[in-house]
Amino acid sequence: MTTTIDPTIFKAYDVRGLTPGQLDGEIARRIGCAFIEYLGAKRIAVGRDMRTSSPEIAAGFIRGVRSQGCEVVDIGVVGTDMLYYMVGSRDLDGGAIITASHNPKEWNGVKMVRRGALALSGDAGIKEIKEALLAGRFADDPGDVGPAVRSEAVSEDYAKHCLSFIDVGRMPRLKAVLDTGNGMGAVGAKAIMPRLPLDVVPMFFELDGSFPNHPPDPLEEKNRVAIMKRVPEEKADLGIAWDGDADRCFFIDDTGRFVPGDFVTALLGEQFCRKEPGARIVYDVRASRAVRDRVEAAGGKALMHRVGHAFIKKRMRDENATFGGEVSGHFYFRDNWYADNGMIPALLVMEMLGVSGKKFSELLAPLRERYHISGEVNSKVADVAAAMKRIEERYQDAEITKLDGVSVDYPDWHFNVRPSNTEPLLRLNLEAYTAEDMARRRDEVLSVIRG
Repeated sequence: MTTTIDPTIFKAYDVRGLTPGQLDGEIARRIGCAFIEYLGAKRIAVGRDMRTSSPEIAAGFIRGVRSQGCEVVDIGVVGTDMLYYMVGSRDLDGGAIITASHNPKEWNGVKMVRRGALALSGDAGIKEIKEALLAGRFADDPGDVGPAVRSEAVSEDYAKHCLSFIDVGRMPRLKAVLDTGNGMGAVGAKAIMPRLPLDVVPMFFELDGSFPNHPPDPLEEKNRVAIMKRVPEEKADLGIAWDGDADRCFFIDDTGRFVPGDFVTALLGEQFCRKEPGARIVYDVRASRAVRDRVEAAGGKALMHRVGHAFIKKRMRDENATFGGEVSGHFYFRDNWYADNGMIPALLVMEMLGVSGKKFSELLAPLRERYHISGEVNSKVADVAAAMKRIEERYQDAEITKLDGVSVDYPDWHFNVRPSNTEPLLRLNLEAYTAEDMARRRDEVLSVIRG
């Protein structure tokens, strides 16, 4: 059993580490103790994903929580967005889910939220938990003490909540390929999809923490090859894939092409502005101008913000924004406690297909014709600060903003360069109005970055 605390397991938004080695039931017990001390919580929800180490880590975490006199509502094997729903809908003091999201099978972790499903972060909560554990607090295990654990099923109420975002009567008869990657998307999908006029083609619905078919991160192209091939083979209307803990979703159109997250944000943002005139939509600095253009054309207000769910959620709360989206496949909803959710976007996209009467590829065609995006291109650099300075000097005739990294804007092209939080990397996202210009500008900026 691990008793030495590795400080690197404390990340910007969660605790995450290798199991065994960095994280096990004993470390989880101490985290549970520190979490309750930090929150002063009396009642929280705890869930876990399907990873093979999750039962041990969940048991340790719950043991720590109870030892601090806090009641636990155990919601079992669920997706992260189901934990958010439980905390928000029951007005609990907080909650935690044992998951390593999209990381490989050797990893596990703990995502923690306070009342209102507000995530703890490196700036607020995780820092205090880290300091307590590194100081040797909670090293003594008092044994099995504290309030009894109460179990509660959440999938039925969660399904009704997600379905409340659409008018099921406007849903067309669709054929959808669903790839849950042996992860938690299967739990939400099984609760929701049978209630819709859907012909479902399931892929990898068996919960399996060894991820035998592909790693649980559809943002990586190699992990979505199977669904991209399957959609046109099945003559399906769309494909939907989820990451390991199902708080992100990704789309494939009827031709088998991947749909970038910023194009999804643009289309859904437009839909929300039509339903709610003047709606505020938050999006991240990496995104295509399609988001701003579509939202403003629909009478809404597009608000660019820093990358990262803690930042996006705070901006949405500050602005009373209806919807937010990130390039990474995170989508946030005011009426979901401003939290991200992996099922609601899937429902909204399918409703949109019904309302429009168009194929998914037809809805996307105007975006693909006008907005040519590079995707995220990473560069290893010896000196991050020097590379950022080169960018600013080279493009000083542009409009430059520093909301998150450096954003450089020209009338007919733009880009953002951000340093990685954890590696000597710079991440480039660039867009132009022709494919040729995008490729030329991308290569030019990369040559500046790489010196």
